[in-house]
Amino acid sequence: MSLKKRIIPCLDIKDGRTVKGINFVGLRDAGDPVELAKQYAAQGADELCFLDITATIEKRDTLVPLVREIAAVLNIPFTVGGGINDVALAKEIIKAGADKIAINSAAVKRPELISELAAELGSQCVVVAVDTKSSRESENLADSKNKPDESTPTDFRLRGNKVYVAGGRVETELETISWCQEIERLGAGEILLTSMDHDGTKNGFALELTDAISRKLSIPIIASGGGGTSAHFTDLFKDTEASAGLAASIFHFGELPVPELKKQLAAAGVDVRIPANAGI
Repeated sequence: MSLKKRIIPCLDIKDGRTVKGINFVGLRDAGDPVELAKQYAAQGADELCFLDITATIEKRDTLVPLVREIAAVLNIPFTVGGGINDVALAKEIIKAGADKIAINSAAVKRPELISELAAELGSQCVVVAVDTKSSRESENLADSKNKPDESTPTDFRLRGNKVYVAGGRVETELETISWCQEIERLGAGEILLTSMDHDGTKNGFALELTDAISRKLSIPIIASGGGGTSAHFTDLFKDTEASAGLAASIFHFGELPVPELKKQLAAAGVDVRIPANAGI
């Protein structure tokens, strides 16, 4: 029996407020994170993700007091990321009420941190966030006269997807699929895969990349970037092996409330958890 698919609202935090942009830029205020957290828990979200999006570039720790405040109003699993670069801080965040911690830039800089965190906290508490974007190499490939067709191996078509760090500001030499395989090998329990090309566009998830990674790996993949309609989530869950769909603006601005999304997913045959008070 397969596990139920999860719906995860994401709180991107800057200066103590929830924000949201498009393609990682053009941020606008989306509300008080504590109130939003309380709202999503009541609506039947399966988990909540908190990402302090400027902690790494500002070279500071995650906002632990805010983590504690949010955790106090939640009864669902809570993942926290941003600026975590050692085991000590990770343990402090777990102590503050988080169920899982997420790392990104620190994992790229020092991959052994993944194994250290898994050994100390357990793999189930370690999420590695992967921000990915098509590089010029893949764009040139798409424009080439030798453009790959559907018979071309997926890995070849996707080889231009590169990993970005520092809140999406810095491109690395890491290819996305191979980095995700390394993350699993090092002991992470889950991957949060964000397509920067799709982020905030509400035009649908990066299905081909998500499918390739979710089928290669045995750990859960949370897909992020592009969810705008219930059909996008239906496609995600039916066309890939992703375990969860993460979104922000459609929830923050009331475009597609969590209960309505779950109602539509259930009607489309996707196995989701329906809270007892949802009336579905």
